Amino acid sequence: MRIKVTLIVFLGLGIVLSSFRPETESNIKFSSNDFSLISTNTFASDTTKLDKETGLVVDENLYMVKAQCTGCHSTKLISANHFTRDGWKQKIRWMQANHNLWDLGETEKQVLDYLEKNYAPQQMVSRRAPLKDIKWYDLKLK
Repeated sequence: MRIKVTLIVFLGLGIVLSSFRPETESNIKFSSNDFSLISTNTFASDTTKLDKETGLVVDENLYMVKAQCTGCHSTKLISANHFTRDGWKQKIRWMQANHNLWDLGETEKQVLDYLEKNYAPQQMVSRRAPLKDIKWYDLKLK
């Protein structure tokens, strides 16, 4: 009986302590399928290639976004937001004013081009257009 109690205590202690293990980027591994559900302005098209490392849309300016943005925040913050070019520019100015983001200089155009092209607002149609010119009739019950 005493052995069972000791075993249960150690098992419980192991579970509790393992839940406090910090998750760092070095011990989180992604497979290529982990980013398949990330929404893009192409509505998860089969032809949209996602970068295996970041989950962002592959594009000629992706390297600049990686260089300028991922030093401070996750790429999920990018893929979760959809702004116009002006909206992205305002976010950059806000980060510069409030979070000490450096001046992007000449690279800002490349970053904005990428964000505008791949993470612009999405217009989603969830309902059909309203019916027009409906001729109603009386339903006659027997």
